[in-house]
Amino acid sequence: MIHKRILFVCTGNTCRSPMAEALLRTLSQEYQIDLEVKSAGTHAYNGMPASEYSSMALQEKGIDHDHRSQAITPELIRWSDLILTMTEGHQTILEQMFPEAKEKVFTLKRVAYGAQDGKQDIADPYGGSAEMYRETRDEIERAICQLLRKWNSNSENE
Repeated sequence: MIHKRILFVCTGNTCRSPMAEALLRTLSQEYQIDLEVKSAGTHAYNGMPASEYSSMALQEKGIDHDHRSQAITPELIRWSDLILTMTEGHQTILEQMFPEAKEKVFTLKRVAYGAQDGKQDIADPYGGSAEMYRETRDEIERAICQLLRKWNSNSENE
């Protein structure tokens, strides 16, 4: 089943989730899968730009992403069909804040790979080097490509 409205969640909504949002938006076009994609943070300040290295990591892939951070809200939870978090900790926070959404909150790696506990987290590059941001971007991109391949094969089998 392809979920049409995807929400990515990390902590500050300036590094991982904006990269995931931009990557899914771009890659879903290549797979010809029509999606709406947003991102938010569990502890985000509204209106902050994506971190410099996040923007750079996306630009290196030819992706321009004019991003402003936003905190998670009940409206975003209701809007989304699927909520993909960067860590198990984010998943736990969302399940506590919005117990009604528990059935649609998972880590990105759990949905993409079926990753088990302890292997689901995408590390936060915040404060790290440009190379750390590239590694995070690539890790997110691999997971999103796997997710899109999965969705693509499921839609062909329907």
